Amino acid sequence: MDALRGYGELGLGSRLKRVSEYMMKETQLVYNHFNVDFDPYLFPIFNIIANKKGVTNSEIQNSLQFTQPAITQAINKLNDKGLIIYTLDKSDKRKKIISLSDKGYRTLDILKPIWKTIDKVIKEYTLESSSSLIEHLNILENKLNAKSFSSTIINNIKMDTTTANFEIISFDKQYAKDFYELNVEWLKAFFYVEAYDEEVLSKPDHYIINKGGHIFFAKLNDQIVGTVALMPIGKEGVFELTKMGVSPKHRGHKIGQKLMQHCINFAKVNSMPKLIIYSNKKLENAIYIYRKYGFIEIPVEENCPYIRCDIKMELVF
Repeated sequence: MDALRGYGELGLGSRLKRVSEYMMKETQLVYNHFNVDFDPYLFPIFNIIANKKGVTNSEIQNSLQFTQPAITQAINKLNDKGLIIYTLDKSDKRKKIISLSDKGYRTLDILKPIWKTIDKVIKEYTLESSSSLIEHLNILENKLNAKSFSSTIINNIKMDTTTANFEIISFDKQYAKDFYELNVEWLKAFFYVEAYDEEVLSKPDHYIINKGGHIFFAKLNDQIVGTVALMPIGKEGVFELTKMGVSPKHRGHKIGQKLMQHCINFAKVNSMPKLIIYSNKKLENAIYIYRKYGFIEIPVEENCPYIRCDIKMELVF
């Protein structure tokens, strides 16, 4: 049992300290992985110096509201690492101006993409809504315990370095097997394969392509890592955004969102009146993303083709 959780609001300070220490430790693992000689505790002061392009000790303190000893200690560490230089203020020789050294600027260039990824991962980890700070801490710590913070950042950075080889392509019969396997894997992970799923997935050309539908694939380094379909329904030019699946090892890199944006752009260009999504409310993150892209909930019809469906959404153009 987690004793700190049992303390409720009384343990808030200790909970925040624990989360802070964990994230600092994990961030250090990221720096070590990429051979960057940097300490996560130095980030706020190093970043202030980089942004100000010349700042005094007092200005750093006013900006961050840190104690003077903490600032002095960090500045000394930055100096020991050769990341900063001192110059005298031209108008007041008693003042020392702190700036990044050449090594500091080189280090900054290396750190920027890492910080960008850290920022993105933290946003993903803290995306859930909650009614109190304690509840939000519970959700955050559950995610941190379920999936290593450092490995998530490292994997995201590795993905970011390969985006030049990422593309979304249209259906080709050679990828029919990928379409089937990606969707079946997803269905088995969250639900089960219904008879209707099996029929459509086994014959995508018959049920989707030959009826005027479209299937797209996310291709990364010549490997199919995701797919989605726009399947025509009814006789009014309406399409169902469906059969979206992403390879398990490539999830968490917004490939699904890229596929969705591609479908929305495609629908607009081709003057489709609206897109329909059938889903299940237990897929909270997916529902959140659908709403983020403008889909709104509408009633589910009695003859819905999916047994698992308990929510229907539409995006009208």
